[in-house]
Amino acid sequence: MKIALIGYGKMGKMIEQIAISRGHEIVSIIDIDNQQDFESEAFASADVAIEFTSPTAAYGNYLKAFAKNVKVVSGSTGWMQEHGDDVRRLCTEGGQTLFWASNFSIGVAIFSAVNRYLANIMNRFPQYEVEMEETHHVHKLDAPSGTAITLAEDLIGQLDRKAQWVKGTLLAPDGTLSGTAQCAPDEVAINSIRRDEVPGIHTIRYDSDADAITITHDAHSRKGFALGAVLAAEYTAEHQGLLTTSDLFQF
Repeated sequence: MKIALIGYGKMGKMIEQIAISRGHEIVSIIDIDNQQDFESEAFASADVAIEFTSPTAAYGNYLKAFAKNVKVVSGSTGWMQEHGDDVRRLCTEGGQTLFWASNFSIGVAIFSAVNRYLANIMNRFPQYEVEMEETHHVHKLDAPSGTAITLAEDLIGQLDRKAQWVKGTLLAPDGTLSGTAQCAPDEVAINSIRRDEVPGIHTIRYDSDADAITITHDAHSRKGFALGAVLAAEYTAEHQGLLTTSDLFQF
């Protein structure tokens, strides 16, 4: 399979290594300083482009790839509120293909399935209050993380007593604490921590007067995310439309 990389930071370089190890060819690498390569024959020859950039750049990158009829796999977050409807239209009426996920880790896919299953059980036990916390490296721009938002939305889909998620506290790298963990009874607060080079920790806790139940996914490195992105690219090459991890990992 021919793969183009959009974004060549730590994640892009790790995706490159894993893709090559699985027998794929990297035909184009586009970063901030060579945007003109979106117009190249090499980019247009790609079966799939794997995109890991920033919330502000992602949507524009999708449009540039779609203009060349190149399918896209993307892990960029923070763009969906403003551009989600347009991307959905492009992937339904427009015939384009985007595999988007807030997290490509196989472990997170399993964790997400456990989260949904546990929330379904806990729907019958309103004495348990649920809370969420996510921790990431100091370079991460968005808070809460896209993965935490996805987990919260899955949770809310199972808990009748919860209607929406809200931003909770943010503990910055310098120790500054902003926001509040207080929220309405029908809301789930997502608290965020930014420290060191943490790849990603997500914790969901159900607490009652009697006891507590906690589930956590703790990523040791970015390798799991990169492998999942390549697996998604292999899947996307054979499928079309708006795809996500529930298509790839059917638990």
